[in-house]
Amino acid sequence: MSTLPDLQQRANRDEKLAMLTCYDASFAARLEAAGIDALLVGDSLGMVFQGQTSTLPVSLDEMAYHTAAVARGARHTFIIADLPFGSYQENPGQALRSAARLLAAGAHAVKLEGGDVMVETAAFLSERGIPVCAHLGLTPQSVHALGGYRVQGKDDASAQQLLNDAKRLTLAGAGMMVLEAIPARLAEQITTQVPIPTIGIGAGSACNGQVLVLYDALGITPGKIPRFAHNFMAGSHNIEEAISHYIQAVKSGTFPGAAHSFQPG
Repeated sequence: MSTLPDLQQRANRDEKLAMLTCYDASFAARLEAAGIDALLVGDSLGMVFQGQTSTLPVSLDEMAYHTAAVARGARHTFIIADLPFGSYQENPGQALRSAARLLAAGAHAVKLEGGDVMVETAAFLSERGIPVCAHLGLTPQSVHALGGYRVQGKDDASAQQLLNDAKRLTLAGAGMMVLEAIPARLAEQITTQVPIPTIGIGAGSACNGQVLVLYDALGITPGKIPRFAHNFMAGSHNIEEAISHYIQAVKSGTFPGAAHSFQPG
């Protein structure tokens, strides 16, 4: 059974970590067999699985359902589950109750979005033995406040704020951090200045690992695939080969490339 300390040790050895989202037992079993380092039961399921226009409608009940399915399919892989919108923002007590639901369903850690405002909650959860994965940069649950799915941290002030948030969340006890859609240089600064593994998605190659939405990686997402994604089914004979190609590309450092990264504005 893989654990958060295992992932930390791999990152300390400069081994790149490969993660994909997952929502069901069948894909979970295939991803585990391929050697994926961690699985993210993401609230992205609202868009790629349910056909919603954002992640906001996803409920805690739905997250627990999909987490349990993934846990039944992958019994030896580290599983992170998203705390969905409205299930943790009210206060740390609400976050604890929601996190308990997801851990009882089979998750080994929970992910929450937000910077400084989530420091108290991250500390509250970690102090009670719940592994926390932070999420900075483009935070999809705040899509309306951000004005859309836009790159974050492009100017000096916002970049410094993200760096400060990363440090504060780490001190609060976060054990891992997703960095989404931020300039590659900023992601590198954060990665070198916090001791926990950083997992990038549209954040350049300097992060300790990478994550993609599984459906993006397989080229089956309806509509336009994000710039930071890559269709690993192209040139692959089957799903297993595509997954292996993704893992190999992350481990070797060939993905992401410059075409999948952003620069300061």
